Amino acid sequence: MEAITQFVSTINGIVWGTPMLVLILGVGLFLSIGLKLMPILKLGKGFKLLWTGRIPDKDKNMKGEISPFNALMTSLSATIGTGNIAGVATAIFMGGPGALFWMWCTALVGMATKFAEAVLAVKYREVDDHGNHVGGPMYYIKNGLSSKWAWLGTAFALFGSFAGFGIGNTVQSNSVADALNSNFGVPGWVTGLVLMVLVGMVLMGGIKRIADVAGKLVPLMTVFYITAGLAVLVVYAAEVPAAFALVIESAFNPVAAQGGFAGAAVWAAIRFGVARGVFSNEAGLGSAPIAHAAAQTNNPVAQGLVAMLGTFIDTIIVCSITGLAIVVSGAWTSGENGAALTSYAFSHALPMGNYIVAIALAIFAFTTILGWSFYSEKCVQYLFGVKAIKPFRLIWTLVVPLGAVASLDFIWLLADTLNAMMAIPNLIALALLSPVVFELTRKYFKKQKEAEATTE
Repeated sequence: MEAITQFVSTINGIVWGTPMLVLILGVGLFLSIGLKLMPILKLGKGFKLLWTGRIPDKDKNMKGEISPFNALMTSLSATIGTGNIAGVATAIFMGGPGALFWMWCTALVGMATKFAEAVLAVKYREVDDHGNHVGGPMYYIKNGLSSKWAWLGTAFALFGSFAGFGIGNTVQSNSVADALNSNFGVPGWVTGLVLMVLVGMVLMGGIKRIADVAGKLVPLMTVFYITAGLAVLVVYAAEVPAAFALVIESAFNPVAAQGGFAGAAVWAAIRFGVARGVFSNEAGLGSAPIAHAAAQTNNPVAQGLVAMLGTFIDTIIVCSITGLAIVVSGAWTSGENGAALTSYAFSHALPMGNYIVAIALAIFAFTTILGWSFYSEKCVQYLFGVKAIKPFRLIWTLVVPLGAVASLDFIWLLADTLNAMMAIPNLIALALLSPVVFELTRKYFKKQKEAEATTE
């Protein structure tokens, strides 16, 4: 096991090196500039489309299986998970408060990345043998680029098939088991078995059942967690300005060791801020567009505007709540790490704060397992056809309890590595297909402007 860990660690150091960070931020920045900062400037329009798209469209000419709202909720179900609670805490533990600043930067350029992913997913989606719409990086590589790039789509599907078992399955069940055991004394194997049964019950209903569950659970738990986090910030209101100053200062200056914090260089803040930011909001991974490809829409840009909200909600809102709670409470110098660090911060401000974090983590992780099952399923389907769907769902369900009793450190390392392996083919495709995104966006807003002028 030690040799395997060392091998994965070596690969992790390569795939998460400087070239990868430059690629993620560089592609996001390139798309942001090419779109003339549209994702940030049109944030309000995105929320308006989300609101109007919460009800499934009865129009038979509207292609897709789930409402635009439920497509985003399915995406968020996979996005808002342990990364928002344990991942943010790990980034601060390893890189200091400045890591939060680099998470914000990743999110701001990541909105353009997520927008482009969804636009291309809807533009190049296909209909499978069951009559369902399928899409994502493997399809926009296959249908948008020349045949010489086909291997890149296969590579993405291969990495996505395996990555899901890390980031979307075992990491999640492991974190739930750890949280429930620490706070309620529930044995890991019990958590694993209960999760397995619940996941199996939902998975057999396919994307529509996953979307229905996500559409109800995700908004409810997100509001619950944000409210609790804001309560922590209210308790430490006097410390909030200093916390913001510390986050910004630490982003550009090394942080000295203090209390249980070992100290961190600026590179550590950037590296862990970007890595955990991508782990949390998944912008650039190519996972979210797989869900958005199933949305009921005939306009790729409209779905892109809804999709980019996922990055904003996940990182700018939810991750910021976690990160600021850890900094304002002083918990970041406690020596705790992961979910235990977030629990420490909440419990020092709120009665039963640790239980709030444990419950939020459990439900977020459960929905993440559901969302990621769909992502990996579509990658497996791309490689082996629809006949592979049922066997995949069975294997996915059986793996859940294994994660609940495995080593957390190795699982985090493996998930982190597989994330990067997924991101590389997707980011290359986004750069090559960026002219398509820019052109579709230009035409969409030109048409919108003309429609508004006619109405006036």
